[in-house]
Amino acid sequence: MAVYTKKEQIYEGKAKKLFRTEDPDKTIIEYKDSFTAFNGEKRAEMSGKGRLNNLISCEVFGFLAQKGIPMHFIEKIDELRQLAVMVTILPLEVVVRNITTGSLCKRLGIEEGIRLPRPLVEFYYKDDALGDPLVTEDHALLFGWATEDELRSIKEITLRVNDALKKLFEPLGVILVDFKLEFGKDSSGNLLLADEISPDTCRFWDASTGDRLDKDRFRKDLGDVLGAYEEIWKRLSGDKSRP
Repeated sequence: MAVYTKKEQIYEGKAKKLFRTEDPDKTIIEYKDSFTAFNGEKRAEMSGKGRLNNLISCEVFGFLAQKGIPMHFIEKIDELRQLAVMVTILPLEVVVRNITTGSLCKRLGIEEGIRLPRPLVEFYYKDDALGDPLVTEDHALLFGWATEDELRSIKEITLRVNDALKKLFEPLGVILVDFKLEFGKDSSGNLLLADEISPDTCRFWDASTGDRLDKDRFRKDLGDVLGAYEEIWKRLSGDKSRP
């Protein structure tokens, strides 16, 4: 694999920075130590968080690549950075729910912890100012956020990812409660899984204790936030001696 140089910054989000490289179709993604919740209303900095999310995302993306999932991830560069295909992100967040919790319970008055008979797939419009509202597939089609073929592919890939991740985490004693995915299109128009897959974007519950091993520890002030992220990395990496 060729070595790419980090050039000018082209984007900075809540958790990552993107940089140009010598190849206009490839970008270097650098993870930040920032925590945000509630569409950016709650913020904090925790040293080491970016490293953990990058390591976890690289490990998970590598696993999904082996399953044939089309994605922007190419390879890990170092503990903070990864190389990826440059994509234009669709303005949709895709949420998969296996167990009821979070906004679903609040929105519908449903008890937390119900195992759903099949995965629930939801679409949200990416707009912090609007609070990332829940939308239907018709919204996405009528407002040009995605085509019918893209929505069909997004749902098919999303459900494949859900199946794969459950099989990855179940032997590690981790329950995949729900998670968020984002998708983008490369310069040829190919639809690719993008963004990250980490405790920032997934809800993980310890199968034995029910402990939260994800960003809910930050959202709900449960404490030991980085400890939860470290636990996920330890289990994924198979090395119990280091985070």
